[in-house]
Amino acid sequence: MTDLQRTEVSIHRSQAHGTPPPKESGAPATTARPARARRVRRRGSRTTTPLLALITLVSAFPLYFMVVMASRPNDEIASLPPPLTPGDQLDDNIRRVLDNADVMFVQAVMNSFIVAITATACVVLTSCMAGFAFAKLRFRGRDVLMLAVVVTMMIPIQLGLVPLYMLMAKLHLVGTLQSVILPFVVSGFGVFFMRQFCLQTIPDEMLDAARLDGCSTWQVFWHVVFPVLRPAAAVLGLLVFMERWNDFLWPYLVLDLDHPTVQVALSRLSGGYYTDQALVMAGTLLGVVPLLAVFVLFGRQIVGGIMQGGMKS
Repeated sequence: MTDLQRTEVSIHRSQAHGTPPPKESGAPATTARPARARRVRRRGSRTTTPLLALITLVSAFPLYFMVVMASRPNDEIASLPPPLTPGDQLDDNIRRVLDNADVMFVQAVMNSFIVAITATACVVLTSCMAGFAFAKLRFRGRDVLMLAVVVTMMIPIQLGLVPLYMLMAKLHLVGTLQSVILPFVVSGFGVFFMRQFCLQTIPDEMLDAARLDGCSTWQVFWHVVFPVLRPAAAVLGLLVFMERWNDFLWPYLVLDLDHPTVQVALSRLSGGYYTDQALVMAGTLLGVVPLLAVFVLFGRQIVGGIMQGGMKS
C-alpha cells in the first residue's frame, strides 16, 4: 500500500467515526526551518559585515595617517588638531630621504632585501627538511632532539646577543651582512611548524608507495613531500621575511655605518637634537612599502595554500 492510499484510508476512517482528519504536521516544520535559518543568516550578516568593516578601518588607519604625516611639513604635523587629509609634499619628503648621504637609504633597502631573502630561503629549506625528518623518519634520539628544538623557542633572543657577537667577532664577520644572516638560517619555530604540518597532511602510505617505486629519501622529500609542504612553506616564508625585514637590534649591534639595513637607517633619521618628523614618516613609508607589496603579490596564493592544506588534512 502506498503512502497516498494510506492517507485516503485514514481520512475515510476519520469521517466514518466523526473525527477530523489528521493534520500533516511534517510539512509546516520543513518549510519553517529553512525560513528560520535564512532569518538567522541575515541577522548574522547584518552584524558581521559592519563589525568587519570597522575592524578593517581601525587597522588601516595607522597606515593612512602615516601617509598623511609623510605628505605634510613639520609645522602642520605639530598643529592641533592634526591634519587628516594628505598634503602635497610627499614627493619632496621622499626625495629628501633618498638624497640624505648620512642615511644611505637606497643601500639600506638593498641590504635588507639581501638579508631577508637569503634568511627566508635558508629557513624555509632547513625547516622543511628538518620537519619532514622529525615527523616521518625514525632515528635514535629523535624525540630528545625535537624537545631541544622546542626549548630553543623559549629562550629570548636577547640572552644570546653577547655570545653571538663574540662568535661573529672570532669569525671576523662583524660589520658585514653575513653576521646578520648566519645566526638566523635555522628557526626552531619553523622546524616545529613544518613538523606539525607534515604530521597532519602527509600519510605514511604515500611515503611507502614512493619507496616501493624505488625513490631514495631525498627523492621522496623533493618529489613527494615538498610539493605538499608548499602552502605551509609560503606562510613560513612570509613570516620570516617580515621578521628579518623589521629586525633592528641585532643589525644595529653588528653592522657598521657603511652597511645599514632599513631599520638602522630609520633610526639615523630620528637621531640628533632635532627630529624631522616629516622625514621620519616618509622613510617609514618607504620601509613599509616592500612588505605591503609582498603581501599584495603573494597574499592570495598564501591564503589559497592554507585552504588547500586544510582540506587535505
